[in-house]
Amino acid sequence: MEEYKLSVASSPHASSPVGTKNLMRDVLIALIPALAMGIYVFGPRALTTTLVSVIFCEIFEWGYCKLMHKPNPIGDYSAAITGVLLVFVSPVTLPYWMIIIGDFFAIVIVKQLFGGLGTNFLNPALAGRAFLMLCYPVPMTTWVLPGKENWVSALSVGTAGTDFVTGATPLSVDFMKGGVTPDASLADMFIGNIGGCVGEVSAIALLIGGIYLIARGVIRIRIPAAYILTVAVLTLIFSRAPEGVNSFEWMLREIFAGGLFLGAFFMATDYVTSPNTPKGEVIFGIGAGLLVVFIRYFGGYPEGVCYSILVMNICVWLIDKATMPKRFGVTPEMRKAEKEKAKAAKKAAKEGAEA
Repeated sequence: MEEYKLSVASSPHASSPVGTKNLMRDVLIALIPALAMGIYVFGPRALTTTLVSVIFCEIFEWGYCKLMHKPNPIGDYSAAITGVLLVFVSPVTLPYWMIIIGDFFAIVIVKQLFGGLGTNFLNPALAGRAFLMLCYPVPMTTWVLPGKENWVSALSVGTAGTDFVTGATPLSVDFMKGGVTPDASLADMFIGNIGGCVGEVSAIALLIGGIYLIARGVIRIRIPAAYILTVAVLTLIFSRAPEGVNSFEWMLREIFAGGLFLGAFFMATDYVTSPNTPKGEVIFGIGAGLLVVFIRYFGGYPEGVCYSILVMNICVWLIDKATMPKRFGVTPEMRKAEKEKAKAAKKAAKEGAEA
């Protein structure tokens, strides 16, 4: 039998040292400032919950791929990022077994059942959060107030003698009372001296991570900018600021509070679940921003980042279809002929199946 040796020429092929592992490593590095602030504000349990979540995400991904005889993706850090982000959008008091259930749903149901990394149509961490909110709404909305005296120890939740003080977040107070919490200044919200989810409290830490990702070329600025600016413009124009608070301060509160920065820089920019075209990215960001304001203003829930991104994830195929540039040199007649050919092939296949 004659042996053929194939060589790859330089053109039109292109190579790059940047791969999935490199990109995911940069995302993990960018998440370090927010994790450090979460540990500082909420104590050691923020770290232990993150470690538990990452470990079980890796276990579930390895176990599913082993069971289905698929290539093992362990080592590309994608499951680790899902584990970290799921903790970031959860309260520090969430029991370990609940976060593990969220890990299973995110990795197995949302990611692997749809083909694994690159084929899932929803952000796994946000889908896991939405599932936990549906199943365990009370634990998912129990917030610890900031301060070392309220630190949650690694093993304290669910045991006798648990000693920490809970309270409302700035967004939930604004939502329920239509006012502004006197003890949560803009500086507190920007730095992270407020209650909330583990990775959402510090806007400055998330901004540092986002700037790092943009500088490294991991993400583009279009989605975060369109997302945040849309929320800023709408909340400035349609301000619900109470007496004594100006519209600009209200707008800053809507931007700094909640998970807007986390969603804009780390979740809406997910390669798999965001549009592929520049115009599509802008549309995605504007749509997500509109949904956030709509949910916060008219919905029954004070925060809207999670659901705004999930809804826009579902719309990505349509956005890509509408914004994908047309092929050069293809006339309308050629496109019509291609559609008729595809329709005829589909009809022939259907008739063959019926026969």
